[in-house]
Amino acid sequence: MPTLSRARARLCSDGRAWVGASLLLCVHAMAHAQDAADLAKQLANPVASLISVPFQFNWDRNIGPAEDGSRGTLNIQPVIPVSISRDWNLISRTILPVINQDNVVPGAGSQFGLGDTVQSLFFSPKAPTAGGLIWGAGPVLLLPTATDDLLGSEKWGAGPTGVVLRQKGPWTVGMLANHIWSFAGTDSRADINSTFLQPFVVYTTTSGLTFSANTESTYDWKSRQWNVPIGAFVGKVTKIGGQLVQFQAGPRYFAASTSSGPSGWGFRFNVVLLFPK
Repeated sequence: MPTLSRARARLCSDGRAWVGASLLLCVHAMAHAQDAADLAKQLANPVASLISVPFQFNWDRNIGPAEDGSRGTLNIQPVIPVSISRDWNLISRTILPVINQDNVVPGAGSQFGLGDTVQSLFFSPKAPTAGGLIWGAGPVLLLPTATDDLLGSEKWGAGPTGVVLRQKGPWTVGMLANHIWSFAGTDSRADINSTFLQPFVVYTTTSGLTFSANTESTYDWKSRQWNVPIGAFVGKVTKIGGQLVQFQAGPRYFAASTSSGPSGWGFRFNVVLLFPK
């Protein structure tokens, strides 16, 4: 009987240990899911206080006068927020494209190299407004960093940029915009006078899964033509080793395009490295 009692006690003790371990695992999983959801919501906010480095690959086709060209673009897009006062952040958003294109310019064959860099700086309040709006505004610069004449504009440009959004529950809805005028560069190249509009909507689940849609419309005031790709994407925040990362992918469709711009369907794949403070 004493032996049986000790066996029962051991079973009870082992059972309590198993239940305790299970509860700890559940709590850890719930905390990880909450962290992933919080990071996904921060990524949906272009002026969040979160260091991230997106590597965004876009594949587009039907480019050029004969619509037989194709282009693959890897946009390297580091986002770096800097606290400049108790109430304000300065957010640096850089877009450096690495381009591989084929038959885009008739008779020119293929080109590979860097494109022009777009550098945006947003001054943004750290706290939302009383109505829940998050916003940022500042300058945008176009830098002629292209390594091939056919991959860039050979123009320096500048203008204003801004973003406004609201986050409520799992939803993020907003608009990012800028306008760039060229002010210097090669005289033989066309001047730049273009407006960029990016309305977006993002739904974030409690597990860090996101469903998003946007347009990245550009209006060329010189040629009076629109370029309007519409995208729908699915993303997920996870961890690989010790590195937090978001994977995102989805199709794009060009509802309108310039006379030599892409048309039809394209595709985007995005890998974002996250560095929470």
